[in-house]
Amino acid sequence: MRDEFEVIHAYTRRQAIEDGTLIDVSGMAKEAGIRYPVALTRTVWEEYVKTDEKDREVGQSEEGRLWDILWMFRMAATKCKGDTLLYKLYHLSGKKHRLIKLKAVCGPDDDGNPCITIMMPDED
Repeated sequence: MRDEFEVIHAYTRRQAIEDGTLIDVSGMAKEAGIRYPVALTRTVWEEYVKTDEKDREVGQSEEGRLWDILWMFRMAATKCKGDTLLYKLYHLSGKKHRLIKLKAVCGPDDDGNPCITIMMPDED
């Protein structure tokens, strides 16, 4: 059935990483014990990883925030039985802590190998 349709346009994961729509964080993910390549959406990066002066004044760093996102994903993933996972973690911005929710989806990359994308709960 699929062969009956002509693909007009395809936007690959590789292209999304090249143009900055996805941020490849596979290096740190591997350090956290995650076996598959991992990318964050630009929205997650801007909202929960990127720091400003107020954040840095209270000891926040992009590396630390990214580690928290990846480590909490890894802990939640040990109990996941499907390809989509909603998980929570505390995020410190300035001097305020708040509980946030993220979504992780495991699916095929451009070559059909497993990869993980961490995004906002309302993103696809």
